[in-house]
Amino acid sequence: MWSDSDRAHMASALDLAARGLFTATPNPRVGCVIARGDAVIAQGFHTRAGEAHAEAEALADARRRGVDVRGATLYVTLEPCNAHGRVAPCVDAVLAAGIARVVAAVGDPNPHKAGGAQRLRREGVQVDVGLLADEARELNPGFFSVFARQRPWVRAKIAGSLDGRTATAAGQSQWITSVEARADGHFFRARACAVLTGIGTVRSDDPALTVRAVDTPRQPRRVVVDRNAQTPPSARVLQGGALMVTAGARNPEWAAGVDVLALPDAQGRIDLPALMRELARRDVLELHVEAGARLTGALLEADLVDELLLYVAPAIMGDPARGMFERRAPLASVADMTRFAWGDVRRVGPDVRLIARRVGES
Repeated sequence: MWSDSDRAHMASALDLAARGLFTATPNPRVGCVIARGDAVIAQGFHTRAGEAHAEAEALADARRRGVDVRGATLYVTLEPCNAHGRVAPCVDAVLAAGIARVVAAVGDPNPHKAGGAQRLRREGVQVDVGLLADEARELNPGFFSVFARQRPWVRAKIAGSLDGRTATAAGQSQWITSVEARADGHFFRARACAVLTGIGTVRSDDPALTVRAVDTPRQPRRVVVDRNAQTPPSARVLQGGALMVTAGARNPEWAAGVDVLALPDAQGRIDLPALMRELARRDVLELHVEAGARLTGALLEADLVDELLLYVAPAIMGDPARGMFERRAPLASVADMTRFAWGDVRRVGPDVRLIARRVGES
């Protein structure tokens, strides 16, 4: 069904979409190429919410070049939107431009914006959907997760030793892995909508949870799970504002700019599934977790971790150093283990980065 030119142009559109990796949230990262045969005549990508979508950017690029796009093929990594939001529907612009064929990598999961392919076909435009669909979803796992499951895509980052230890028995963890591994981790912070940690990490490390090792114009929101509202007002994570998730009242010493969300469960702990739903409601598509073994383990037990981002140093810490995950209840048998599948494996400085996904997730 797909020609070599089709594949090459969609691959270029995906490369363009990736330019919005740090900025497009809470919108999806989308790229667009307009071509005649093998020749690219215009291109564009979506930079940030409220600005032109990828199709509109590509059509504007054609106008700047003085190129006539009538009868051309438009390649886009997500089905053109079919409803007014902050900008006009892309379907209107595509029809007005006289595009003859649209190739979309994947359909739009947003029920309020979907239907672009059907409308284009009704207006006589040839529409083909499904080219490099997996790659397009890979660019936007949180976007698809929010509409399919009403929660963000959750990526848990862990740095540890060969024997799976993340801190000494006294809680010291800085630094087990290398400066190269820490810089690489900032790339994943930068692409996330929010970074989540727990009170234990705040107490032991006083992290800022900001992106510093890569260049980005946008900082992710910071979320702290703090059951008893014990985070010191001087904590670095509170500087500039954060969302504090408690099981009760706010800490009266916190500044007015600190947002507080009370989400107790029946046991007086934090209701983690409810937190994920609330974060999705607040336009958090990808959630990056940098927390201790207790919170990370609780997320794992609640089936809320989609992806593990592991940095492993070539070192041994041994017992009683702290592990990667704590469970509230011990496993009854090996059959009850939480299963992951290996994805990307690579060297980062002297360390190894491992990415694993929950079995059944995509």
